[in-house]
Amino acid sequence: MVGLTVAPSRDAALVRLAQFVPDAGGRYDVGRNTDAGPDHPSVVSGLSPYLRHRLITEREVIAQVLAVHDLDAAGKFVQEVLWRTYWKGWLEMRPSVWLRFLEERDRQRDAFPAGRAILKAEQGQTGIEGFDDWARELVETGYLHNHARMWFASIWIFTLRLPWTLGADFFLRHLLDADAASNTLSWRWVAGLQTAGKTYLATADNIARYTNGRFAPKGLAREALALTEAPFEAAQSLKEAPRHDPGQPSILLVTHDDMNPESAFDCAAGIRAIIVAADGDLLWGDGARRFVDLAAAETAARAGAHFGCGANLIERLDAQALMSAANAAGVKQIVTSFAPVGPVADALAELTPALAREGVALAQVRRDWDSAFWPHAKKGFFPFKERIPAVLRESGLI
Repeated sequence: MVGLTVAPSRDAALVRLAQFVPDAGGRYDVGRNTDAGPDHPSVVSGLSPYLRHRLITEREVIAQVLAVHDLDAAGKFVQEVLWRTYWKGWLEMRPSVWLRFLEERDRQRDAFPAGRAILKAEQGQTGIEGFDDWARELVETGYLHNHARMWFASIWIFTLRLPWTLGADFFLRHLLDADAASNTLSWRWVAGLQTAGKTYLATADNIARYTNGRFAPKGLAREALALTEAPFEAAQSLKEAPRHDPGQPSILLVTHDDMNPESAFDCAAGIRAIIVAADGDLLWGDGARRFVDLAAAETAARAGAHFGCGANLIERLDAQALMSAANAAGVKQIVTSFAPVGPVADALAELTPALAREGVALAQVRRDWDSAFWPHAKKGFFPFKERIPAVLRESGLI
């Protein structure tokens, strides 16, 4: 449904948003859990790849929805958008959970004895109705309905008894909308790690009901015993929002974590040049790389026109390339949107001291949206959800 048949551009995202807004209330609420299949109409928005790379932002999506529906009517969709915000904030305060996932995934890749079982699951050759179809759909389209993702993860963990980290890695390598927080923490939730002891069990009856009878798999696990893990540290405080000098001439660096710089930076901020980094090494799968490659070219043209300066593409987030650009523009400051926990954040953390040694500051600027919502992600989603109306009110959206 999503795939590359939909252009990876901001214009395409805005068209899709406009098409979806009328259905964001009651129709979405009633039909959101139904996965009728990739060739059938669905009430879900199809906006997740655009939101993941912030070709459109959570704020503008929710603003357009709330301009047509009140919060009671569109509450389920607003919450769905804010799950992505919540996951990012939660992981931002517990970055070791991401590092633990990476370490466990790599260990399981090397040590798991049933490599053929993993291959059969990824290729959709397990013989489990529905599961095999979703595996092939994911690889072919780069997308799965959210309910199908839950069923798939549950069957992977509790029926096939495969390592959850390798299932999460399979999603990372194929989903167009995969990010470190949403993907990792959703898999942890199904496994009973995220909310300790609370798991998600896929059942044939539930699958049959919400696939309109397409699938009713036999032989599924009858119980889902929660996985366990060593404790990790308590939530740390969010780092202070990074500071930069808005009056100092700068280069604007755009990464694939935030491809809508027009809504993050002021035109009067002294931006002399724009660099858009379509760094495929920081993405997991070929589909996401193609999506970002096309989106980066469109972003460079759009941002250059908006800020009235030159915009260039670079293939890698590289200190030498950024230094050359800074020297050519005669600036000592590079500004970029704040990168949440994940590969881009890791790359920027390495670049910052390297650039500083050459006299160039790299300043990450956190969006007001994230600064407003992330502090409320200290615990589970329900306490976070209770804060949604107040934060939306403070943001001027209701």
